[in-house]
Amino acid sequence: MSKISNLDPYQELANAIVLQAVKDYRDVNKKLARSRKNRAAQEVHDECLRFFRSKRFSLLTEVDPEFLIRRLDEEVNE
Repeated sequence: MSKISNLDPYQELANAIVLQAVKDYRDVNKKLARSRKNRAAQEVHDECLRFFRSKRFSLLTEVDPEFLIRRLDEEVNE
């Protein structure tokens, strides 16, 4: 069954990009919580942070990147 959306296809794509970055950041935070020495995970973490704070991110969404980062980091501590 397919979902019918009232969103513009470009907005759907923008949302999907942001959501994928959030998923990647959550996953990498879990890995880093287990081992801070995981170099590959640290690189992905840093890449996600650069994306969240980038002009591209602000073009895709109006979400405050620092708020988003804080909330995602709080999930690790819960």
